[in-house]
Amino acid sequence: MLSRVADSLYWMARYLERAEHTARLVDVHLNLMLDQSPLTADRRWGRVLASLGSPLPAGDAAGAYTHVQAMVFDAATRSSIVSCIMHARENLRQVREQISSEMWEQLNRMFHAVKRVQYEEMHDSHPVEFLAAIKEGTHLFQGVTDSTMTHGEGWQFIQIGRALERARCVATLLDVHFNEFYVPHDRQQEAADHLEWIGQGLHRRFVAGPHC
Repeated sequence: MLSRVADSLYWMARYLERAEHTARLVDVHLNLMLDQSPLTADRRWGRVLASLGSPLPAGDAAGAYTHVQAMVFDAATRSSIVSCIMHARENLRQVREQISSEMWEQLNRMFHAVKRVQYEEMHDSHPVEFLAAIKEGTHLFQGVTDSTMTHGEGWQFIQIGRALERARCVATLLDVHFNEFYVPHDRQQEAADHLEWIGQGLHRRFVAGPHC
């Protein structure tokens, strides 16, 4: 297999896994917002950013949640969901002869869907639905890939990319939360920490899957 083809398939898989991870992590924390106080919200979203490998710059006045929104909708942010889908599609476009038509059609549908997203519209209406669509779309792509692509070297590079990105994401997530919660807090903070650990446990349980 040409190194160019292997590289494109590998990075396509990593970008899609990163988009799914970001969508799931942000969705979990949106649900946790229902049980948190406003005083802890910004700190928690700061941990989300750090978990995604984009820690909040020191002294930034915009607020952590604003940066999290950019990690979802801003195409100019390289690791955002929208940017990851676009990069994945570009990598797949370069190796169309190596993939099934169903794979291309599924990723192309996701690509055109995120291109239609307008930041203000999604923020004011249904961000949870957008995140759910990203998760569902990436899962459909994985199923289509496993069902329609020959399980040769190209398929193996896709599995390698997906597994390595998943391991990196989970390791970063654990590192951020262990460092944050290692020092004992007061009783009220411990209750908030417990709630967040439950959320992260649910996130990791579904991210890891049955084979990890």
